[in-house]
Parts: sequence; structure tokens; C-alpha cells
Amino acid sequence: MPEIARLIGDNDCFELAFVEREATPEPAMELGIRLHLAGLSLSDTISILDRLGVERCRATVHNWVQKAELQPLDGADPDHVAVDETVIQLNDKQFWLYAAVDPKTNRLLHVKLSPTRNQAITEMFLAELREKHLVNDALFLVDSAPWLQAALHRHGLDYRYEKHGNRNSIERVFRELKRRTNQFSNCFSNAEANTAENWLQAFAFAWNQLI
Repeated sequence: MPEIARLIGDNDCFELAFVEREATPEPAMELGIRLHLAGLSLSDTISILDRLGVERCRATVHNWVQKAELQPLDGADPDHVAVDETVIQLNDKQFWLYAAVDPKTNRLLHVKLSPTRNQAITEMFLAELREKHLVNDALFLVDSAPWLQAALHRHGLDYRYEKHGNRNSIERVFRELKRRTNQFSNCFSNAEANTAENWLQAFAFAWNQLI
């Protein structure tokens, strides 16, 4: 897969601070994490590692991804920001994934998982986004959700209703995310919310490396 080759070949911003507590060689751990984030299932990932002489179980690779605590880099300075939310199934419950994307680069700026959606949660998401990136002068592209527009107004941020156009960037991200979680239907089974959010942060990191 071209996506796997690109992610494996990019060593920027990939640190494994927890390796001192692991018996697996760091290169093998990094390869396992990158393979899974690039699109391979946990089963396929451990199969490749096994061919390289590293025998590990699915849970081990899953734990590597969790411990790596990967997330999108801070410090972006976008002209526009597309913001939206989508439903994520976590066991038998629905959660809301908030996401912000730079439509010029298609890179994810920030993601947050919440058990509900309302103005207060949206304001928290925007506050975290502003702490990470230089978005105060950006134009936010939004749909007709009243809680989102109200939260942006409360933060004093400029926004514009846009149904298609540059907002297609965030829809593209959501489509890929849903493809991944549908392909690996057990991804969020028996998982706590913080476990799912860590995986989503790692997905965002990998997405930014691949595009």
C-alpha cells in the first residue's frame, strides 16, 4: 500500500518515550504502530512482525499505540478551519467526535470525543483548539448546527456557513475514519472512552503523515 510506505518512511515527530519499559526492540515497535495506523488490522500487523522474528499478540500492538500518545502537532496557522462532528459507536453507546481540519492542507488540527454535543462541549473543543494552534484570525467553515455557531460567537471567532466547498475536507476525513472503524469493527468494542480517544488522536497523527 502506498499509504503504508509513506507512513513508514516518515520519521518526523515520532517518539516512543515508553520504550524503556518494553522488551521489544524500538524499530519493531515503531514499525508495528505505523503499520496499524496506516490501515492494517492488528492481526495483519502482528503477522508481518512475526515474519521479521518478532512474535507479539494483537493486544500488545494495541497497547503500543495507546502508550505512544500520538496526536497532531501544535502550532498550525491556517487561514480557514473546517469544524464538524460525527457519531462514533463505542460498544452500545454513541459518542460525538469533534474535529477541526485545515481545508488548505486537509490536515487534522484537533479531535475530541464527547458523550454528547452542545454549546458547552463545543466551547471546550474550541478553547483546546485555540491553545494548540494560531486560529484566532482564521475563518471557520461550519454547517447549520446552532451550538457550533453559538460557541464560535462566544469565542469571538469569525465563521461562515458553508455546505460544500472547503468543508468537503472534513467530510473526507470522516469518511476515511468510518471506513477504518467499519473495516475493523472490533476497534472500539469493550473499550473505554479514553482508549477510543487515544486511538482517534493516533489516527489523526497518521492521517497528517499520509496526506
